[in-house]
Amino acid sequence: ALLDSPLNKSGHLQIYIRTCQNVLIELHPSIRIPRIYKQFAGLMVQLLHKMKIKASENGTTFMKVIKKPMSQHLPVGTHVYGMSCQGTMYSPLGLAKALVPLIRMGEKPVCFVIGAMSSGHVTVEVIPTSRK
Repeated sequence: ALLDSPLNKSGHLQIYIRTCQNVLIELHPSIRIPRIYKQFAGLMVQLLHKMKIKASENGTTFMKVIKKPMSQHLPVGTHVYGMSCQGTMYSPLGLAKALVPLIRMGEKPVCFVIGAMSSGHVTVEVIPTSRK
């Protein structure tokens, strides 16, 4: 859903994945993730062996393993928000309405850390702090 969103298509979305083994992966906005698990698993194995996945026709790097910490890859002054079932409850619409005017006024970029694990939850150590 994120890759098909208007935000991604306009070039305003960057997706990073952190695995359970603390491997940080950067996705190119035009990547299409295989829907068949066997193809997806093969792609991930290839990524972890070669450290990057490139397109054969134009050489675009679709996925690459990057060095930690994630905060080094965010623009300076990024506001970081961590999503957790243990955090304070906010309305997604209310949060978006509060952030959109700040972004339009040239305020700092925004980063959302979303936990998408089968078990466990996002911890404070995982959420990068914004650099000054």
